[in-house]
Amino acid sequence: MAPVIPYLWLSLNHIKMLNENFVRYIEDSLRKNWDLPALNDYGGESFKYGDVAAQIIRLHELMKQSGVNQQDKVALVGKNSARWCMTYLAILSYGAVVVPVLPDFKPDDLHHILSHSDAILLFADDFIAKAVDTKQVPAIRGIMDIHDYQLVYFADEKMKNAHAAFSLPRPADVPVVKPETLVFPLVPNEQLAVISYTSGTAGFVKGVMLQHNSLAANMRFARENMPLKAGDSIVSFLPLAHAFGAAFEFLFPFTLGCNITILTKTPSPQIVMQAFQEVKPSLVLSVPLVIEKIFKKQIQPVISKWYMKVLLAIPGVKNKIHATIKAKLVTAFGGNFHEIVIGGAPFNKQVERFFRKIGFPFTVGYGMTECGPLISYIGWQKTQIGSSGKIVDTLQLKIDSVDPQNVVGEIMVKGDNVMLGYYKNPELTAEIIDANGWMHTGDLGLVDENGLIYIKGRSKSMILGPNGKNIYPDEIENRFNNRHGVGESLIVNRGDKLVALIYPDQDVVAKEKLSRDDLVKLFEHHRKAVNHQVPHFISIAQVEIQEKEFAKTPKRSIKRFLYS
Repeated sequence: MAPVIPYLWLSLNHIKMLNENFVRYIEDSLRKNWDLPALNDYGGESFKYGDVAAQIIRLHELMKQSGVNQQDKVALVGKNSARWCMTYLAILSYGAVVVPVLPDFKPDDLHHILSHSDAILLFADDFIAKAVDTKQVPAIRGIMDIHDYQLVYFADEKMKNAHAAFSLPRPADVPVVKPETLVFPLVPNEQLAVISYTSGTAGFVKGVMLQHNSLAANMRFARENMPLKAGDSIVSFLPLAHAFGAAFEFLFPFTLGCNITILTKTPSPQIVMQAFQEVKPSLVLSVPLVIEKIFKKQIQPVISKWYMKVLLAIPGVKNKIHATIKAKLVTAFGGNFHEIVIGGAPFNKQVERFFRKIGFPFTVGYGMTECGPLISYIGWQKTQIGSSGKIVDTLQLKIDSVDPQNVVGEIMVKGDNVMLGYYKNPELTAEIIDANGWMHTGDLGLVDENGLIYIKGRSKSMILGPNGKNIYPDEIENRFNNRHGVGESLIVNRGDKLVALIYPDQDVVAKEKLSRDDLVKLFEHHRKAVNHQVPHFISIAQVEIQEKEFAKTPKRSIKRFLYS
């Protein structure tokens, strides 16, 4: 019998004291990679690192002349773009606090966030900038279009005059910014860097306060453990206003001198795959949704055929088929990547097992906005099925369980990555960060003798069955989601009975011209099949067809609270 892991599991490395500084990472990268391509809008504008540096200096001067001080709040609302990225870097390297907001928030939510965050300056897409009701956000002194920096609104002459000076050509006697003269203000690690407003599965908006220390910790770990170098290419398609996309498709590769191509519109899997073919990225970051759709649409129909099942039962033939599928997958993602890092939501276990079986180079990480976001990661060669890597070396890990190897408990973390708390909400902060500094993630899991973390579900989504046994909906949903005609599913508890809410796969519905009666029969067949695969205490009593796609968080997780 393996030894029981102690209640407190530390990283296999000693916890490091953080000396690195986020702004210095950015400054050093700009100097070293001055003439390399930096930020490119897919099919649009392109900027070298030197161009980015010059724009940052201009924006620093604008903020200075506008009366923006270090630690003042500056909001940033817009679709992913190179100019969004440059503005983000300018705000942070000036020492102000960036408030990145997803562009698809409703107007009332946007006004609430702008007001709650105490933002005094707003950079936004044109249509958003013009739609802001300034009477609802009296602290805002200026609103600028993020793309051409036109002043949409100003509350005082100082802001107007600062913008007028910003818009003028550079005077001849002002020296051109050069690598050797580039210097940003000192911004200590303990200062607040980001207030990230998330619309999560808990059902309300909250502002996560991340220090520069958290950003630096994420950058340092990624630079030391993830396979990228200067000149490598990246495709950025995750929401940059969200911690996962910002940290690993933008900030981390930027600190190394990578060439970042940004998809400026909400990307479909088809557009993402097209960009991979053209850019040939060195590292791919993805949420499970993209990977799972590729498996379900392109791989599962092939391997499910009766003759393919026969061939896959023959060892020599099976290896050749797996090698062919792997080669096609690698080509589909551009053919040049070291690994795919999947995070942001639970990964379908059937898809994971198949990809691992064929030797596809992917790994599953784990994080939360509250950790900026990284909590655990390990490279694809060392990971195990079902695991989410090892705790990063700037955090400590605790499983709230008498036997963390065998008895599921809440995952708790402590260290440099952890947020300061929720902005202007000490009560909610106290609920998630206890008196000893441990952050309660709300996720349930185990840790094995090698330190690999296995996430079993969220404490808030766990269902307590009538017999007192814990039921983890994700495990049942995975079984439904792999079946024909199922787009997405959600398991809910209705009067001590489990009900499967299913949103049909619209492509299948259209192609096969399925009526509602057809879907009822198909999903009832799936219900019986799933019940044969699971223990009796988690059998599904009935299926309800959903007419609309489930509401999602920015990480593409279903907002469970809306359907409970």
